[in-house]
Amino acid sequence: MSTIAPACPQCTLTNTYPDGAHFVCADCGHEWPQDAAIDVEDDAEPQVKDANGNLLANGDAVVLIKDLKVKGSSTVLKVGTKVKSIRLVGGDHEVDCKMDAGSFMLKACFLKKV
Repeated sequence: MSTIAPACPQCTLTNTYPDGAHFVCADCGHEWPQDAAIDVEDDAEPQVKDANGNLLANGDAVVLIKDLKVKGSSTVLKVGTKVKSIRLVGGDHEVDCKMDAGSFMLKACFLKKV
């Protein structure tokens, strides 16, 4: 049974090969378990938890638990501001949302599910 090695999750190059229970990238040297490659290929939503550890989903309503200064602006998002209909995205800032002040990307650790 031959296993097709996926692209490297670190450098995204396809020069990878299986080595025992791991995949190895010949370009950057990154190693990762073959079980993790199955999880990466799934098109499931990212698992994002709020400040209390509750699982968030697309369309949830959340509340800010801390005043947040908007980088590059004098705008401050106030504690207690309710945000409706969030969208989960990948990356450092997991939540994409729209408020009266505009569209923002927020970290889930500053949000609480309503």
